[in-house]
Amino acid sequence: MNHLRIALWGVLPYLVLTVLVAGTAWRYRYDRFGFTTRSSQLHEHRLLSVGGPLFHYGLLFVVAGHAVGLLVPESFTERLHVHEWLYHANALIVGGTAGLATLTGLAILLYRRLRVPAVRAATSRSDRAVYPVLVCVLLAGLTATATTLQSDPYDYRLGVSVWFRSLFTLDPNVPAMAHAPLVYQVHALLGMALFALWPFSRLVHAFTAPLGYLVRPYVVYRSRGARHNPARAHTAAHGPDRQPAPHPAVRR
Repeated sequence: MNHLRIALWGVLPYLVLTVLVAGTAWRYRYDRFGFTTRSSQLHEHRLLSVGGPLFHYGLLFVVAGHAVGLLVPESFTERLHVHEWLYHANALIVGGTAGLATLTGLAILLYRRLRVPAVRAATSRSDRAVYPVLVCVLLAGLTATATTLQSDPYDYRLGVSVWFRSLFTLDPNVPAMAHAPLVYQVHALLGMALFALWPFSRLVHAFTAPLGYLVRPYVVYRSRGARHNPARAHTAAHGPDRQPAPHPAVRR
């Protein structure tokens, strides 16, 4: 049993990180044109306009909440005089709302993907494997959040957070995670499975921020009126102070 705990909480996280980094690099190298969401907006827009924002904005708050909960130690919030009940109440209200919004948006998107034939046909095998894992991750996370309503809740900042931060020092605190409640362990394992599948699904588009738009040159359009006004067309082509070049003689 001790070897299994070391494998799950001391070795597996680094294997998942290796797959995530190497898989993303491989995908970018050999499938750069597939490094996208493969948008299906043209096939259906109404459900996408509702489910898309719910899922993406909800997920953004979920990720931010995990970053604060896992990376910020309890001693730091104590120095800021943030009471423990206030911290957990905020995590319950904001985290629970964000999780429900994400799950609702995902349910709408999955319904759309099953209901619209063109969208269903565009779903790859890797995406079909990712969706159940993503649903289970969200359900496990919401269940773990709901356990904070118990009379004697588990303080994940003294267990799961300690284990997570110890991974960055290459000295995993295996007992901190091994003694966590089962729902937190399941949530962590499902999360690692999701990150292992990440580079091989449409989720990889999260790494494709459109930074090129900040430095790309402007697109110059010609005025439509230039076709009907020879003077304007000449000015646009040759400048205001240049005369048009004489036409070459045409031999008849």
